[in-house]
Amino acid sequence: MIDQVHPRDLAHWLETVAPHGRPLVLDVREPHEWQMASVKADGFEMQAIPMRAVPVRMNELDASRPIACLCHHGGRSMQVASFLKHHGFSHVANIAGGIDAWSREVDPAVPRY
Repeated sequence: MIDQVHPRDLAHWLETVAPHGRPLVLDVREPHEWQMASVKADGFEMQAIPMRAVPVRMNELDASRPIACLCHHGGRSMQVASFLKHHGFSHVANIAGGIDAWSREVDPAVPRY
Protein backbone atom coordinates (compact mmCIF):
# COMPACT_ATOMS: atom_id res chain seq x y z
CA MET A 1 0.00 0.00 0.00
CA ILE A 2 1.32 3.41 -0.98
CA ASP A 3 0.66 6.29 1.42
CA GLN A 4 -1.43 9.05 -0.17
CA VAL A 5 -0.26 12.32 1.35
CA HIS A 6 -1.99 15.60 0.55
CA PRO A 7 0.40 18.56 0.28
CA ARG A 8 -1.12 20.16 3.40
CA ASP A 9 -0.21 16.95 5.32
CA LEU A 10 3.27 16.44 3.88
CA ALA A 11 5.06 18.04 6.85
CA HIS A 12 3.41 15.52 9.17
CA TRP A 13 4.40 12.59 6.92
CA LEU A 14 7.96 13.91 6.71
CA GLU A 15 8.11 14.12 10.50
CA THR A 16 6.78 10.56 10.83
CA VAL A 17 9.37 9.06 8.45
CA ALA A 18 12.32 11.25 9.50
CA PRO A 19 13.79 8.52 11.76
CA HIS A 20 14.42 6.53 8.56
CA GLY A 21 16.59 9.24 6.97
CA ARG A 22 16.40 12.69 5.45
CA PRO A 23 13.21 12.76 3.38
CA LEU A 24 13.32 13.28 -0.36
CA VAL A 25 10.60 14.70 -2.59
CA LEU A 26 11.06 13.16 -6.01
CA ASP A 27 9.58 15.32 -8.77
CA VAL A 28 8.82 13.01 -11.71
CA ARG A 29 7.48 15.67 -14.09
CA GLU A 30 9.14 16.64 -17.34
CA PRO A 31 11.80 19.40 -17.40
CA HIS A 32 9.47 21.90 -19.11
CA GLU A 33 7.01 21.38 -16.24
CA TRP A 34 9.71 22.05 -13.62
CA GLN A 35 10.42 25.35 -15.37
CA MET A 36 6.74 26.35 -15.22
CA ALA A 37 6.20 25.53 -11.56
CA SER A 38 8.21 24.06 -8.74
CA VAL A 39 8.01 23.72 -4.99
CA LYS A 40 10.50 25.14 -2.53
CA ALA A 41 12.25 22.46 -0.47
CA ASP A 42 11.45 23.06 3.19
CA GLY A 43 12.37 20.27 5.60
CA PHE A 44 13.21 17.89 2.80
CA GLU A 45 15.56 17.49 -0.14
CA MET A 46 14.21 17.84 -3.66
CA GLN A 47 15.32 15.80 -6.68
CA ALA A 48 13.90 15.81 -10.20
CA ILE A 49 13.92 12.70 -12.37
CA PRO A 50 11.32 12.47 -15.15
CA MET A 51 9.07 9.42 -14.82
CA ARG A 52 10.42 7.80 -17.98
CA ALA A 53 13.99 8.00 -16.61
CA VAL A 54 13.32 6.54 -13.16
CA PRO A 55 14.00 2.89 -14.13
CA VAL A 56 17.46 3.69 -15.51
CA ARG A 57 18.32 6.22 -12.79
CA MET A 58 16.90 4.29 -9.84
CA ASN A 59 20.46 3.64 -8.62
CA GLU A 60 20.67 7.37 -7.75
CA LEU A 61 18.05 6.81 -5.05
CA ASP A 62 18.54 5.24 -1.62
CA ALA A 63 15.93 2.48 -1.13
CA SER A 64 15.90 2.95 2.66
CA ARG A 65 15.33 6.72 2.51
CA PRO A 66 11.79 8.14 2.75
CA ILE A 67 10.64 9.31 -0.69
CA ALA A 68 7.45 11.23 -1.54
CA CYS A 69 6.76 11.34 -5.29
CA LEU A 70 5.33 14.45 -6.95
CA CYS A 71 3.90 15.15 -10.41
CA HIS A 72 1.24 17.44 -11.88
CA HIS A 73 -1.94 15.83 -10.50
CA GLY A 74 -0.74 12.64 -8.78
CA GLY A 75 -1.08 9.99 -11.51
CA ARG A 76 2.51 9.68 -12.68
CA SER A 77 3.85 10.04 -9.17
CA MET A 78 1.59 7.18 -8.02
CA GLN A 79 3.00 4.97 -10.78
CA VAL A 80 6.57 5.84 -9.76
CA ALA A 81 5.80 5.30 -6.07
CA SER A 82 4.37 1.85 -6.89
CA PHE A 83 7.40 1.05 -9.05
CA LEU A 84 9.80 2.04 -6.27
CA LYS A 85 7.84 0.07 -3.65
CA HIS A 86 7.90 -2.97 -5.95
CA HIS A 87 11.69 -2.62 -6.19
CA GLY A 88 12.23 -2.68 -2.43
CA PHE A 89 11.97 0.97 -1.43
CA SER A 90 10.78 0.99 2.18
CA HIS A 91 9.12 4.35 2.85
CA VAL A 92 7.34 5.65 -0.23
CA ALA A 93 4.40 8.02 -0.58
CA ASN A 94 2.46 9.69 -3.36
CA ILE A 95 1.74 13.41 -3.02
CA ALA A 96 -1.97 13.28 -3.81
CA GLY A 97 -3.12 15.94 -6.22
CA GLY A 98 0.44 16.79 -7.23
CA ILE A 99 1.81 20.26 -7.68
CA ASP A 100 -1.66 21.48 -8.62
CA ALA A 101 -2.89 20.60 -5.12
CA TRP A 102 0.33 22.05 -3.69
CA SER A 103 -0.61 25.40 -5.21
CA ARG A 104 -4.15 25.20 -3.80
CA GLU A 105 -3.27 23.84 -0.32
CA VAL A 106 0.21 25.09 0.56
CA ASP A 107 1.63 27.84 -1.64
CA PRO A 108 -0.63 29.81 -3.99
CA ALA A 109 2.50 31.44 -5.45
CA VAL A 110 3.24 28.14 -7.23
CA PRO A 111 1.76 28.59 -10.72
CA ARG A 112 -1.04 26.25 -11.80
CA TYR A 113 -0.93 24.93 -15.34
